[in-house]
Amino acid sequence: MISFQPTEDQKLMVESVAQFARTALRPKIRDFERARELPESVRRTAHELGLALVALPESVSGAGLGLTTAVLLEEEIAWGDPAAPFALGGPGAFGLAVVELGTEEQARSALAPFLGADAHSRFGAVAWGEKKPHPERAGFSTRATRHDDGWRLDGAKAYVLNADRAEHFVVFAQVEETPQDASAGWRGIGAFLVDRSAAGLTVTARATTLGLDAASFGGIELAGVVVPASARLAGGADFTAALVRFFTKNALLVAARGVGLSRAAFELTREYVDGRKAFGKPIGHFQAVAFTVADRAMDVDASRGLVWRAAAAWDALTKGEGSEKGALLLSAQAIAFTHEAAMRCGDDGVQLHGGAGFMRDYPVEKLMRDAKQLGLCGMTAEQADQLAAAITLGVPLDPGLVLPTPESQNAFV
Repeated sequence: MISFQPTEDQKLMVESVAQFARTALRPKIRDFERARELPESVRRTAHELGLALVALPESVSGAGLGLTTAVLLEEEIAWGDPAAPFALGGPGAFGLAVVELGTEEQARSALAPFLGADAHSRFGAVAWGEKKPHPERAGFSTRATRHDDGWRLDGAKAYVLNADRAEHFVVFAQVEETPQDASAGWRGIGAFLVDRSAAGLTVTARATTLGLDAASFGGIELAGVVVPASARLAGGADFTAALVRFFTKNALLVAARGVGLSRAAFELTREYVDGRKAFGKPIGHFQAVAFTVADRAMDVDASRGLVWRAAAAWDALTKGEGSEKGALLLSAQAIAFTHEAAMRCGDDGVQLHGGAGFMRDYPVEKLMRDAKQLGLCGMTAEQADQLAAAITLGVPLDPGLVLPTPESQNAFV
């Protein structure tokens, strides 16, 4: 039996986080946008609510509450400010990466810095993207070559969430041990744990982006960065499968943020069309406006249902129920639909506000900008479509198509 009813514990957690979003985030979204960050007090409160480790298993000192609880809470935070979930302290995508790609021992060690009293000010980051494809072969331009008993990393990574704030990185690079490695393409990459303090690592300038201003996006450069052999995350028996799992779960959390954004845009728009009058009645009473608002309400409910269903499928796997392929398919469908629904809700919100929608006096223009950028975080709708199509048709997963690569479409991770 499928149930879309949260448990009593989940309801209590959602209400606590919703209160945090109502009081600490929504009233200050323009302040956060201007400051391009969240104040320490907000990050500390979020940490006290236990938001940073919700989806991570107890075996690595996470809360062990599962993806379903995580997406419920991510929606509420993004309702308050879509940029906030990207800008809160904690391991973020770094945590998911080390859990999926590393051993339990590696994950525990990598996550240890995020368990202390100052964890609200600590950030992890995933250095995946690159600005341009390699000119001669598939795969990354950043290289990992053998160096004594460890690895040497050389190259530049881009589109890194919290690059300037992070102290710990998972860096992806093309592994080049033999001449044959060059032909491996996207199946020949590796992941490495690298600290910000490593000699040869430089953080590049923070980018100015379309939306999600409180979040930070930038890059890193690696010039002969040497890490020990133990820093490599091997991904278990199948690195590519682990990599797809990581990206899919991370993108599902981003999709939950898209649900929160869609809900916020819909609620603000509904309130506006109920209050704005023309020809003696609210503009929401005109059919063209009413139908648009009704369609966006369906977008919110449909995207939420898809995200919940996908998250529940991953949680069921931990109990030996369902299949990984099924969870991947449901997640791909949720991600693709939710990105597009968030853009429709933001765009129509501006449209139905009329000229007022373009003014900074109203938050819908920010939500439209945030929706456009959120659609380039984690995994794009097109990559999710490719993943869903490959699973539906029984085609082997090509990481160069289903992941955000420079050859197809980069994304912020």
